Amino acid sequence: MADLSTTYLGLKLKNPIIVGSSGLTNTAAKVRELEENGAGAVVLKSIFEEEIVIEMEKALQGGTKPFPAEALEYYGDLIQGERLKKYTSLIAESKKKVSIPVIASVNCMYSHEWVAFAKEIESAGADALELNMFFLPADLNRSSAEQEQLYFDVVGRVRQKVSIPVAVKIGYHFSNPALMIRRLSEMGVAGLVLFNRFYTPDFDIKQLKVVSGNVLSTPAELGISLRWIAMMSGRVRCDLCASTGIHDGQGVIKQLLAGAKAVQVVSVLYQNGTSHIRTMLQELGAWMTSNKFNSLDQFRGKMSQAESKNPAVFERVQFMKYAGGGQIS
Repeated sequence: MADLSTTYLGLKLKNPIIVGSSGLTNTAAKVRELEENGAGAVVLKSIFEEEIVIEMEKALQGGTKPFPAEALEYYGDLIQGERLKKYTSLIAESKKKVSIPVIASVNCMYSHEWVAFAKEIESAGADALELNMFFLPADLNRSSAEQEQLYFDVVGRVRQKVSIPVAVKIGYHFSNPALMIRRLSEMGVAGLVLFNRFYTPDFDIKQLKVVSGNVLSTPAELGISLRWIAMMSGRVRCDLCASTGIHDGQGVIKQLLAGAKAVQVVSVLYQNGTSHIRTMLQELGAWMTSNKFNSLDQFRGKMSQAESKNPAVFERVQFMKYAGGGQIS
């Protein structure tokens, strides 16, 4: 039988399928169900600073006079403390119920809060911490260098305060994604997750209002992370984990061939149920057996840019139509 085990963030995983941060991982009971269905690890649903801010605003609504700064600070600390207490309880309860690695996740809006959250999470017993980071590059008064420095500042401060492995989950909206990925890997992070999937707006043309776009990913989105995993494999100082568009065993295989240590899945489990993890693992194992691979290390990165006989294919950005056949390549 093929050995599906891998290491990620220095943690031993029985297989490379990690269930990403989502509503699927917001209770200890759900985490246990995911383990029973074959998950190699889980990333708990993120604690969102934005939700804390919204809750504080609701608590302060209704007054006719402005609240003094002391009151704002008091309510902010109270609500944040309650949220952190619930989250650390989730970590502790999940650790009691499962043997697979439990990775916590933090999503903050302001750099000064990341360190406080990270320290509490480490104390609660999380095996690792994933920083879910994205600052929309839409500020016309901020240069790309200033925008990217926000990431370095946060990562640097968190790395100084915690000893558990830290992964950074990012998007690809950078002026030079390759350089950004490499620079982050040089800051002592244990892993980079490529890529985050963000809220996208859509328009309801009947009611003329802004609504959410497609919430769940599709297999067509696999190519974005596949390209960058393949290009950066062997060129960074940390593990790479693929995310978005991985809906079947073939998607897992492709990302491993590109050089990923692990993959994160969410959307396909919402669509097909958590038992779909077993199906994906069966597809991975059957492919390995048919190709006579006994372990993931025997083929991981085999199709990365660094190992490719035609590395330029990964940097191609235009379609070309062959004359005569009309075939697009």
